[in-house]
Amino acid sequence: MMWIPPYFAAIYEFRPPKSHYHSSVDESPRYVIAFRGTITKPESVSRDLELDLHILRNGLHETSRFEIAIQAVRNVVATVGESNVWIAGHSLGAAMALLAGKTMAKTGIFLQAFLFNSPFFSAPIERIKDERVKHGLRIASSVITAGLAFATKKSYQNSRSVDPFAALSAWIPFLFVNPGDHLCSEYIGYLEHRKKMDDFGIGAIERLATRNSLGGLLMGAMGRDSEPLHLIPSANLIVNVTPCQDFKEAHGIHQWWRPDLDIKSKLYNYK
Repeated sequence: MMWIPPYFAAIYEFRPPKSHYHSSVDESPRYVIAFRGTITKPESVSRDLELDLHILRNGLHETSRFEIAIQAVRNVVATVGESNVWIAGHSLGAAMALLAGKTMAKTGIFLQAFLFNSPFFSAPIERIKDERVKHGLRIASSVITAGLAFATKKSYQNSRSVDPFAALSAWIPFLFVNPGDHLCSEYIGYLEHRKKMDDFGIGAIERLATRNSLGGLLMGAMGRDSEPLHLIPSANLIVNVTPCQDFKEAHGIHQWWRPDLDIKSKLYNYK
């Protein structure tokens, strides 16, 4: 194991016994690059909270921590190849891994990614119990977002442009979320809403809305053009439906290795 300074991630090397190398079904990676979440230790809490704010304002890619992280990912991939590298993270670390994965995918390198409780900053629509109200709000949000995107020409700059959102669709990270964690639960509605909009025959509106966000569009109108981190085309969504006592448990990393873990999974492939 090798730590990435200032100790916000670790690179783990898998060294199996010699007999293990001859397994034809082995899919284990040679390296796993894991990014930690926010911790409350005095030497790191202020910097971690600052980075959390960068996620909120879609500015994580501008930080020195991400510059170190993406360089480490590139170096390892260049040395051993993309098929031998997995990336993972929890909370703030999941956001870092998500951004690293998206950045690499834009260059045609698709890394296996495991993202636990990755932040999705949005209005907490998923917490509404009434399904009709919830769906109505999502439709309204999609129409407004698509309208603003069209008005600001955010979706396509010209007819010959390649849609960068669709270009990422071949990258399918594993997203681990908990409905009781309001920091990540919006991924559930964000991904499921596309199918419902297709069923209603208005999938084109959702396809435009799903690659934009109201916050990102408003920031763009103010001269700060940045891509919302949480918007992704495809994902393997794993939802923990095991009852949790509180937000701390629903957001914590330990929930994912509970012996009584009850999960539901679904593949969302952007088309």
